[in-house]
Amino acid sequence: MTSAEKPINFLLVDDLDENLLALEALLQREGLTCLKARSGEEALELLLVHEVALALLDVQMPGMDGFELAEFMRGSERARHIPIIFVTAGAASNQRRFRGYEAGAVDFIQKPIEAHILRSKANVFFELFKQRQQLEAQRDELEAAANALRRADRHKDSFLAVLAHELRNPVAALSGGLHLLKKDIPPERAKDIRSRMDRMLEHLTHLVDDLLDVSRVSQGKISLKMERVELSDVLRSAIEASQHNLDAGDHEFVVNIPAAPVWLYADHTRLAQIVANLLNNAAKYTPSGGKVSLSAAVDEGVVRIVVSDTGVGIPPEMQSKIFEIFAQVEDHLAKAQGGLGIGLALVKQLVMLHGGSIAVESAGPDMGATFTVRFPSLLEPSRSPGSPGN
Repeated sequence: MTSAEKPINFLLVDDLDENLLALEALLQREGLTCLKARSGEEALELLLVHEVALALLDVQMPGMDGFELAEFMRGSERARHIPIIFVTAGAASNQRRFRGYEAGAVDFIQKPIEAHILRSKANVFFELFKQRQQLEAQRDELEAAANALRRADRHKDSFLAVLAHELRNPVAALSGGLHLLKKDIPPERAKDIRSRMDRMLEHLTHLVDDLLDVSRVSQGKISLKMERVELSDVLRSAIEASQHNLDAGDHEFVVNIPAAPVWLYADHTRLAQIVANLLNNAAKYTPSGGKVSLSAAVDEGVVRIVVSDTGVGIPPEMQSKIFEIFAQVEDHLAKAQGGLGIGLALVKQLVMLHGGSIAVESAGPDMGATFTVRFPSLLEPSRSPGSPGN
C-alpha cells in the first residue's frame, strides 16, 4: 500500500462515550480510521503515535478542556498543523470563539450537530490531507529519481575515466609496437613485439565486446540461441576462457563439478560467458597466491553454480549495487587488473535472460566474495525463458 492509499486518521475527543460513538458513526467511511480519546491527556498520547488529518475536540471536559488541548497541540511540532474543529453544546460567545481561533481552531460546530454539515466540513480536510500525502509521495519519488540520476552521473564519469585509461594503454602499446617494427630490429625482438601487440589487440577486442554486449542486452537486442546443453561442457568452456587470468594471478583453483550429466536448456556461449566473467572477476580481485573456487550442484530441480574467492571482498553497503551498470567499489579500482567494471552488470542481465538469478555474499573488505547463480534444470523448449536461435 502506498502512502496515498494509507487509511486517514481523524481524532475525536470527548469525555462522554455516547458522543464519541455518535461522531464516529457520522464520519466513518472506507479509508478513514477513527481515534477516540476521553480526555486531553489521552488525546496527546494518541497524537504522539499517529498522524492525524483532523481533530474534533469537545470544548467542555473535566481536567484539560478543549481549548487547553488545542494550545498543547499548537505547541507540538508534530501536531501544530492538524486542523481543529471545536464541538460545543453551549452558545459560542465572541470571547469563546476568539479564544478558540487563537488556539488554532478552524471552525466551531454547535450541538445538536447537523450531520451533512459536519460531513461536508470534515471531508474538506480529509481530501486536503490525502492530497498532501500524494504530494509527499511524489516528492519522495522525485527525490529518489534525482538521487539515482546523480549517482548514475557519478558512475558514468568514473566509468569514462576508467574507459579512457583502459583504451589508452593498449593503443599506446600498439602504436609503440608499430613504431619499433618499422625499424631494423632482430627477428626475435620483432616476434616478441608482435606477441605483445596481439595481446593488446585481444584486450581491446574484449573491452569492445563487453561494451557492445551490455548495450545489446539493455536494448533487448540479444537473442539467446537456446539448445540442450550439458553443464560440465559449459563449465569447461568457461574455465578455458578464464584460465589465463587464473594462471596470471598464481591462484589455487579448485573445481567441484557433478560427475553425472546435468542438462540445461540454455545458450552454451552465453552461459559459459557468465561463468567465465565471474571467474575473471574473482581472479582480478584476488591477490596473487589466493584461492578461487568453482562448484556446481543440482538441488530439487535447480542448478546452482558458485564462484568464490579469497580476494578483496565487497563492503556491505555495495553488495546490493554491485550488479548495477557503472557501479564499482572505489577501493577496488586500483586493485583490478584491467577491465571496465561492467562484467557483473552484464552477468546479471544474461542470467536474467536465462530465467535465473544471481546473488553475492561477502563478509566485508579482504574477506573474499561468493557469487551464486541459480538456473532451472532442463526445461522443455516450450517453457524456456528465451527464444531458440535460428
